[in-house]
Amino acid sequence: MDIKKFQVTISFEIDDEINALIPKHRKYINTLINKEIIDHYAVSLESKKIWITINAEDKAQVDEYLSKSPLFKFWIYEIDEIYVLDGLTYRLPHLQLN
Repeated sequence: MDIKKFQVTISFEIDDEINALIPKHRKYINTLINKEIIDHYAVSLESKKIWITINAEDKAQVDEYLSKSPLFKFWIYEIDEIYVLDGLTYRLPHLQLN
């Protein structure tokens, strides 16, 4: 199967139980970033949302990755397949002539 990109939008609340699990969650997220499974990970405390751009074969695989987070049971989330994703990080570096 081909690898596709998905945008995950997660809503969450903060409490002491969640705060205690954040270090384990960050370790897991860092592992997925290092394996190039996650491209982008952003958190807004203002809106209590997380946005993750993730590479997977299908939505079921995205669910599988998400379910391994220690915070999974606290989330309400939506998965959308991305058709176009563009930005500076997806382009070739600028050439600088000496």
